[in-house]
Order: sequence, then C-alpha cells, then structure tokens
Amino acid sequence: MFGEKKLGFGLMRLPLTDPNDSSSVDVDQVCKMVDRLLEHGFTYFDTAWMYTGFASEPTVKAALVDRHPRESFTIATKLHNGFFNSLEGRDEIFNAQLEKTGAGYFDYYLIHGIEAGSLEHYEKFDCFDWLLAKRDAGLVRHAGFSYHDSPELLDEILTKHPEMEFVQLQINYLDWESEWIQAHGCYEVARKHGKPIIVMEPVKGGTLAQVPEAAEALLRELDPGMSTASWAIRFAASLPGVEMVLSGMGNLAQLEDNISYMEDFKPLTEAERETLFRVAEVINAQEAIPCTACHYCTEGCPMKICIPEYFSLYNEDMREDLEEKGWTINFTNYEHLAENFGKASECIGCGQCESVCPQHIQIISELESVAKHFE
Repeated sequence: MFGEKKLGFGLMRLPLTDPNDSSSVDVDQVCKMVDRLLEHGFTYFDTAWMYTGFASEPTVKAALVDRHPRESFTIATKLHNGFFNSLEGRDEIFNAQLEKTGAGYFDYYLIHGIEAGSLEHYEKFDCFDWLLAKRDAGLVRHAGFSYHDSPELLDEILTKHPEMEFVQLQINYLDWESEWIQAHGCYEVARKHGKPIIVMEPVKGGTLAQVPEAAEALLRELDPGMSTASWAIRFAASLPGVEMVLSGMGNLAQLEDNISYMEDFKPLTEAERETLFRVAEVINAQEAIPCTACHYCTEGCPMKICIPEYFSLYNEDMREDLEEKGWTINFTNYEHLAENFGKASECIGCGQCESVCPQHIQIISELESVAKHFE
C-alpha cells in the first residue's frame, strides 16, 4: 500500500522566507527537496488543510503536482474537525483541497487528530462513512485516521470502524512509555487490529534532534557517524507494522541526512533500542515542557502568542545552569519574539490552545511559568 521506502515528507514544518510568518513557505527550496526525494525513490508526501498557515496544500501543487507526473508520488491529506460544522462543510473542505493541491484524487485521506473531544464531532457528521464514499467514488485510494488519545479509545474506534485501512500514530522512543501519549499502548492496539501504521512526530518536533549532552554522548558511543535525529527515525521505522515514518524536513541538509540512512534502511538492533530508552530517561529528566511545536495551539489564539517558540526557549533555559550563568541569549530571543507576537503574560486563559493540544499540555499554567521566567 505504501511503497518500499519508509520515509515520508511531512509538510507541516517547511522552510520559510519569513520566520515570523508561518505561511511564507520557501517554495523554491521545497521544490529542490521534492526533486531530491523523488530521485531517491521516496514518494510519500503528507499535508493537511491548516499546515504552515494554510499554505502547505498549495505548496504541494506548486512543488509536486505541477512539476511531476501524478503517478510518480502519493499524497496524503486530512479533514480536521475544527473547520466544518455541517454535512456540506465536509465536501466544501474536500473540494477545496482538491483545488488547492491540483491532485485530482488523494492516495491517502485521513480523519485528522482523533481524540475523545473530536471523535464526537466526526461521528455527528458521519465522517467515517463519508470518507468511504469518497473512496468508492475514486477520489480517495485509501482511508484512515490520525490519532491522539488512549489505547482504550483507539481499540473502541478500530472495533467500530474496521473498514479504516490504516492509522497514523505519534511514536518515538521518548513517548514510548509516556503516561500522556501512551505510544507503546496505541501501537499494540493497532497491531492487534492488523492495521498498517504511519508514524508522525518520530523526532518529537525536533526534541530528539537536539538532545542534552549526556544523552548525545550515549548516541555517539553507538555510532559517532550517525546524526542524533537518525536514531529517532530508525527507532520508529524498525517497529513491525510501521509502513511509513513522516519527517518534517526543514532544509536540504536534514533531507540529505534522512536519505543517507533511509535509502537502504537497516533496523535497529536490540542493544541499540535499549540504549535509546536510556537516552529517553536522560531527556525526560531535563525536559520541562513536552511541546512538539505542531502549532495547533496558535491557529486560534486570540492574543497571537507564539506558544511553541516560547516553550522551546523555556526548555533550553531549563537545561542550563542558570545560577551560574544568570542570563542566557534566550531572554533576548524572547524579547524579539514578543515584538511580533503576544507575550506569555498576555494569555487570557480562554483554553482554546489546551483543547487542541495533541500532547495534552497544561498550556495556560506553563505560559505562566514562561512569563515568570522571561518577563
């Protein structure tokens, strides 16, 4: 169903021409990245309605559909519950996606980000049967869903909807035994139901590309020639039943690194897996806020607070010996961000962000910590 090579291009985090504008995609660079992937036999491209400030799907058209034969690649996109409130609204989104991408049909179409709160919305508007109808009409080749909740709920959904052909899960070695993400448990449920698995967030929004020094030392002992991110992607790709691993490649260097070890993929050994779990223990001891920078929280923020960026700065500082340093460059970085976005202290506590956070972070209280630290 998914092709021989397990690496897919996740088009949620793309190179930008303006770091303060998430929709300012550097299309020229994306074109080069797309071409390079196709040259090496990687054909899976994953987008969604609201990715990169709603610019991801048009970028698919400009960089992929308009420049390469349609049969030379596969496109996955999604229906998100936050953008329709009627039966007609489902088709309005879908038809707009066909127009924005120019794809003609979608190889993979997903009901997006199912969790307890959104499932009710999808069931209310009969989205599972709607998606199957799209497949029967030839507008979708394969129907599935992405998921952010407990193994128990996933089991209920797959039992009720066995017609779903695949499931997309957040899996990485840091979240494998997380009480919030429960990656291991969800993985086992998908395997029990015999569903092929697509992995999202294998590097956890970059967290597993830049690990603490003690963790990095463990990885260097395994193989000093392998990048830090490579271990995370190979962990996910090594799991039985995983057919595709999505990587949000932000530049050509990251892409070339991914190609170097995924073109001729070699699964991890058991000893390497055990080392990664030791690395996870080191990281978990130092990570203050488990944010993956998906930006779901920022799309509807009335105060335009750049939540993931503030969390990233805060996490970096929490790894430092602040008593010794007293000050870090992140205080200046915070001030610069606050010139274009709302400050952490300007959060009004509306809860919009927490309702859509796939990581179940208590964002409101964490912003209070950020404000106390930086302001």
